[in-house]
Amino acid sequence: MSVPTPPDSAVPSSGEFAGEVILRPSFSPRPGISHVLFDFDGTLSLIRQGWPEVMVPMFTEALPPLPGESEQDRRRLAYDDIMRLNGKQTIYQMIQLADRIRDRGGEPKEPLWYKHEYLRRLDLRIADRVEGLRAGTIRPDELLVHGARALLEDLRGRGLAIYLASGTDEVFVKQEAELLGLNEFFGPRIYGAQDDYKTFSKKMVIERILRENAIPGAGLLSFGDGYVEIENTKEAGGLAVAVCSDEANNGSGKMDEWKRERLTGVGADVLIPDYRDAAPLLQRILGR
Repeated sequence: MSVPTPPDSAVPSSGEFAGEVILRPSFSPRPGISHVLFDFDGTLSLIRQGWPEVMVPMFTEALPPLPGESEQDRRRLAYDDIMRLNGKQTIYQMIQLADRIRDRGGEPKEPLWYKHEYLRRLDLRIADRVEGLRAGTIRPDELLVHGARALLEDLRGRGLAIYLASGTDEVFVKQEAELLGLNEFFGPRIYGAQDDYKTFSKKMVIERILRENAIPGAGLLSFGDGYVEIENTKEAGGLAVAVCSDEANNGSGKMDEWKRERLTGVGADVLIPDYRDAAPLLQRILGR
């Protein structure tokens, strides 16, 4: 099917893609790519789908209201703060919450307390998914972004080194990657948030990949649904694919409009709704 491209996409698909793929003016083939970095939640994993529906109400409850401010106003503020920091470690969202409470004349708890409370609430939401994966009543591919496994197999078959970096705590990322059957692709190259949050960032992971493998930034390809990994990849000189996944309707083939707008704004080179066009997209990116 041929899908009209919006004004900001300068390179048409020429019928090579079955779904919607936006190649932006900054896109050009990168045959020298040798290393690939993935975000986790929303980019590969759907185990935590709906997490904003847990975090936003928690923030809204905690924010002292201003005179004349409605609950909807606070929800909107909370959502904007949360999504602006999406892709960074969860603790940064909690630091932002504490700052907002303080600015409004309240006395916030420690950011780590808010993080633990959020994780407690999130665990209740996703418990059935985790248990279903463990018991075998949910197939791993049901909780992977559409087409993700085929993409990973293609990348591995091409001999590219694949990495995973997430703002979620590393212990949870590793557990959930194992439940989804992803360890075979990443091995030990899985990185996530640490208790000492200053010792980890996606930018640090990118710098480590480039340094340890002695490659230029142009040799890096990244896939992510948050602004951080897109921005960090572009700063390093890599090629950034924005996965504008419609998490609540996996496989719909439609882009989440908020992600699309936000990730276009931070310089994504390519925008996709999922991985249905992974094979022709890789051919276009790698030239082979």
